[in-house]
Amino acid sequence: MTTDTTTDTTPTPAPVRPPRPVRWWRRPWIAPLALVTAAFLATTLPRYVGLDPAQSLVPTDRGPAFYPALVTHIFTGSIMLSAAVLQLWPWLRAHHPRVHRWSGRVYVATAIPTAVAALYIAQFPSSGVAQQVANTMLGVLLLACTLLGYRAVRQRRFGDHREWMIRSTALAFSIVTNRFWAAILIAVYVPGALTDPDIAFGAPEIAGAAAASAWVSFVVNLLFAEWWIHRKPRKGARIPRAR
Repeated sequence: MTTDTTTDTTPTPAPVRPPRPVRWWRRPWIAPLALVTAAFLATTLPRYVGLDPAQSLVPTDRGPAFYPALVTHIFTGSIMLSAAVLQLWPWLRAHHPRVHRWSGRVYVATAIPTAVAALYIAQFPSSGVAQQVANTMLGVLLLACTLLGYRAVRQRRFGDHREWMIRSTALAFSIVTNRFWAAILIAVYVPGALTDPDIAFGAPEIAGAAAASAWVSFVVNLLFAEWWIHRKPRKGARIPRAR
């Protein structure tokens, strides 16, 4: 009778360390984004809460359906931007995935009527055909990217879902960056607009700057989104898991 004294020499795999949470200071853009969004909504919403067309920032004498479409666009768009901030918050996504999923559903549910209302509003431009085409293109792209992102997550294609929703969010925030670009373009091309009373809001110079801003605001955002999607991750960077 013999005894088997062979010992198992298979190396024991090293324990897998759980990924360390990303510290808040490594995502320094989320707080400024939330503050800018809050400031934008605080300066825009009060004019429309009372449903008084006289308080509108844009003329409303463009048919009976224009003001309801404008109010729908603003109210649903405000919820959309707020949900987008939650979607972009890495800490919330990592620690409260259920809240992340629900804010994503809210984003999609509000982005669709926001885009549809924008398509109607765009047909009554204040600054000519160039602005009309820009805002129509923005509405089409926002609707398409949102629906493609929703379709991808339903099919559990989480990588595609992430890319389409990054594009959708970039387009959604073009309404915020439009304020920035409009001020820059007016300052560059119509420097006397703020001091010369003869230059009215509807003057051709202002209209041209507004039309240019309508294009620049969403094109630059979309280019940034594409860079963000296709950039190479830093060495040792942790790739977020699909949830």
